[in-house]
Amino acid sequence: MNKVISTDKAPKAIGPYSQAILAGNTLYCSGQIAINPETNEFIGGSIVEQTEQIIKNIEGLLSSSGFSYNDVVKTTCFLADMKDFAVFNALYEKAFISKPARSCVAVKDLPKNSLVEIEVIAVK
Repeated sequence: MNKVISTDKAPKAIGPYSQAILAGNTLYCSGQIAINPETNEFIGGSIVEQTEQIIKNIEGLLSSSGFSYNDVVKTTCFLADMKDFAVFNALYEKAFISKPARSCVAVKDLPKNSLVEIEVIAVK
């Protein structure tokens, strides 16, 4: 049976979806953008500021579900501009030290004109 994950350690869903779903021993986290979970406001700012907030949001989802960054097996990363890749990648590698499988693509637009969005899958 699937369990809907809802936590105040990550932003509330801004649409008809869950923050994450626990299916057996696998956690599927919805894509995270740079929304501060305390205010539910998009922080905007640079690729650095946004990526750092997203990493905190993912940590909140993982920890509230009994997972850690070491349990992440796959990420999908969306960038508004591939010119930000090197800066993004430097921040990414500090959090995802277990080096999960990853896709990283540039997209035309992201919610709230975000510069980056990251979704993760974690397995216990």
